[in-house]
Amino acid sequence: MAHDPVHRQRPTRSTLTTEGNTMALTDLTIDELRRYRPAVAEPGDFDDFWRRTLAAARAVGAEPRFERTDGPLTSVEVYDVTFPGHDGDPIRGWLTCPKNPTGLLPTIVEFVGYGGGRGLPEEHLQWSGAGFVHLLVDSRGQGSEWGHGGDTPDPVGSGPAVPGVMTRGILDPETYYYRRAFTDAVRAVDAVRTLPFVDAARVSVTGGSQGGGIALAVAGLVPDLHAVMPDVPYLCHYRRAVDVATLAPFTELTRFLAVHRDVEPQVFMTLSYFDGVNFAKRANAPALFSGALMDDIVPPSTVFAAYHAYAARAAIEVYPFNGHEGGQLFQWRRQVAWMSGLDRAGSRSPR
Repeated sequence: MAHDPVHRQRPTRSTLTTEGNTMALTDLTIDELRRYRPAVAEPGDFDDFWRRTLAAARAVGAEPRFERTDGPLTSVEVYDVTFPGHDGDPIRGWLTCPKNPTGLLPTIVEFVGYGGGRGLPEEHLQWSGAGFVHLLVDSRGQGSEWGHGGDTPDPVGSGPAVPGVMTRGILDPETYYYRRAFTDAVRAVDAVRTLPFVDAARVSVTGGSQGGGIALAVAGLVPDLHAVMPDVPYLCHYRRAVDVATLAPFTELTRFLAVHRDVEPQVFMTLSYFDGVNFAKRANAPALFSGALMDDIVPPSTVFAAYHAYAARAAIEVYPFNGHEGGQLFQWRRQVAWMSGLDRAGSRSPR
């Protein structure tokens, strides 16, 4: 597989010193990132692969279940959600919405960062507090590294893999972990659109890190989303990430390849079916990205690669002095204002 010549260059760095701590840009400078438009490998049967995958998933499985739950919250309604994902596997989630919803409400489907799970419904109240229906989707086989845990197993086995999910089934796109995870995410959008108080024309997706990468995948696979909001999105431009990332989870790939020295072409061929850049090329809903220049987990160049490839109108909020935490609630406030602008404009004009 041919490499973009930037891959083997040492990233340009700059430092900032505050209160005795040295912080550094972890990748290219902002001027270089604004120009960074790499060639990313794309398999010839990408669209057929995903069309077949989603058709198979939609052909099996039960109807989604939304069960009202009691708890300490009095101003929002909480539903314990189970819906069929890849191969009909049951996927869990929490749905929160304003109390006694009337009319059709805009909806946010949110995906979780790497290693986390759906946790507890009390952790995720901003969107419902702002008047949205909010579905937080659990991640199969994850949920035990931070937060309050997950509830969705991944019943599929795997060949030899590095701990974590990045290399599970990585020698074949049919068996790769993210084929299941991305399919689950698309089916989450299908599920939430069955609710009578959800405006099916105003369903948007978001997430941070892994969740942002999953949101990008859904953007490329679901043609009629209202908006896409990937924060510091992971799972983009794998070839660049493997060359420059120094921290997990991207380093799960380098650890795997350090042992399985003879399968590099096979690994990167599989990853090309799951690269956020290739999904971005197919998106048609407006997007608001975010990136952080001192991110030492997701190299900013991988975020900008997806941003520049995004086929519809897109903007990016850049946090020069933040790491992988990105903008946090500052970015959420920006998202709410941006979505209000979308609703006022009533347009999805291409950028």
